[in-house]
Amino acid sequence: MDLDEAFLSVGEFGRCQKRLTAFLVLLQVYVACQSMLIVIVGAVPEYHIEKEEGHDDKDFIKHVRFSDNFTSIVSEWHLIKHEAYKVSLASSLLFAGLLIGNILFGPLSDKLGRRKVYLTGLLFDVIFGYLTALAPSYEVFALSRLFVGIMNGGMALVSFVLTQEYVGKSYWALTGSLTNLTFAVGIAVYALLGYYIRDWRTLAFIANSPGVFFFLLSFLLPESPRWLYSNGYTAKAEEVLLRIARGNGKENPTLKLKDCNRTPGAKVSVHSVFDLVKYTVLCKRTIILMYVWYVCSLVYYGMTLNAGELKGNLYLNVALYGLIEVPAFPLCLFFIEKSWCGRGKATAGFLVFAGLACIFTMFLPDNTSFYLNPAVLALLGKLSVSAAFNVVYIYTSELYPTVVSQLLICHGLVLSRSEGMRDWVYVPWHVDLVVSLLLSFHR
Repeated sequence: MDLDEAFLSVGEFGRCQKRLTAFLVLLQVYVACQSMLIVIVGAVPEYHIEKEEGHDDKDFIKHVRFSDNFTSIVSEWHLIKHEAYKVSLASSLLFAGLLIGNILFGPLSDKLGRRKVYLTGLLFDVIFGYLTALAPSYEVFALSRLFVGIMNGGMALVSFVLTQEYVGKSYWALTGSLTNLTFAVGIAVYALLGYYIRDWRTLAFIANSPGVFFFLLSFLLPESPRWLYSNGYTAKAEEVLLRIARGNGKENPTLKLKDCNRTPGAKVSVHSVFDLVKYTVLCKRTIILMYVWYVCSLVYYGMTLNAGELKGNLYLNVALYGLIEVPAFPLCLFFIEKSWCGRGKATAGFLVFAGLACIFTMFLPDNTSFYLNPAVLALLGKLSVSAAFNVVYIYTSELYPTVVSQLLICHGLVLSRSEGMRDWVYVPWHVDLVVSLLLSFHR
């Protein structure tokens, strides 16, 4: 039997797979805390300058007084005025790390195995996370964020692939949606931690500590049976599938995989993203999907990271921008499983709604009614773009090999974090509409 038939035999989503998936899904809470760390850790407390005379930096620092509401890297290293850019720089370094991590971890996980690469990435993610909390200077802090981005981004993507490869194909949309849903809940959890822990070093330390728990338990995870089989380890793939079958309550199932005609460890031809431009149809689809990734990342991360600069309570804003995503996932699952809608039309519809919500926030005054309030419209826009992001995440993983889908993902993440993005986060509505029109005619 082939691998898909084997999953039908052992169970596509039984008790064992539910436990494995639940563990990797919960890992997204840790991933979210690391990704959104700068939103609270880099927030600017209220401050006043007693005296602004002179141009000497040391003399200037002596006259700055921050409120004792909470501490941040801004208050510790006086990142205001001409030093304020360093907060955005640290955030950009994290996303630059995501680019490097996605490029490196994709081929490595294809060559060395999902489990090894995942465990290595998580270990160093935890180590560099503690370095962030204990950083003696801004330079060390910024450098640690770069390495956290490399490890966190690469490890998170490999863990996402594992959630797909532990289960049957018919459950890929569900496990992918649960992963993104838990990331949204993780943002709210991080906001709650920030509310009770006002010292930024303690907050960074506590937010990073669950990684130790996840790392130790990750040794119980098996290797991906799909990776084992595709790389010629047929006997080991059968062992993992039998373990899953026993975990699902099926004793001694009949299981014999076909030989995949590949010698374990043998070199195989490496496919790259350039293979997608050889054919006109694939080239058009790839360009559209890359553009959609760019738009979704730009609006999603722009709105999420901008939550710390909105008026009102810092922690409530961050929590709301995370929790508003929760209804997006059952909503998108409903539409993508309908024959009259599917992946393409669902993405187009969500992007159109997000674009309209974003543009209307530019024209509504702040003192309007609750239902037409710009803040409410912004939250609805975040909900819609989150739904679109979830659909395109699933769509990409279904259409492309893992290494190519990871390259598309990191393309969107890095381009979305251009300097100055926080100042025009609600502007890209026209990009949403253009992409939506493209997708409407795309099959």
